[in-house]
Amino acid sequence: QVQLVESGGGLVQPGGSLRLSCAASGTIFSIYTMGWYRQAPGEQRDLVAAITSGGRTNYADSVKGRFTISRDNAKNMVYLQMNSLKSEDTAVYYCNARRMGVGIKYEYWGQGTQVTVSS
Repeated sequence: QVQLVESGGGLVQPGGSLRLSCAASGTIFSIYTMGWYRQAPGEQRDLVAAITSGGRTNYADSVKGRFTISRDNAKNMVYLQMNSLKSEDTAVYYCNARRMGVGIKYEYWGQGTQVTVSS
């Protein structure tokens, strides 16, 4: 079982920055691909950014150049640095951990943290 706890959300003005953190426990963190997803009211949950165990990253087109995902395997942490925030970034942000086993996918979610971008 993997436990994921997000922190760092809040209210920020357009153009501002926030850094989300996700603390993982209960597993060998380094073997998991870690990701950040977000879900706005009435919308589906979408991938924002992901980072593999080897450090490869990918981003949604809407956040490229503004958001940066990183991980610290020694601390079992993953981060999302969000700059130049826009109102459309407002959503609940979820931390995700996933890996493939033999014929099975292991996937875990945090409880989410609210990010609100508003003046």
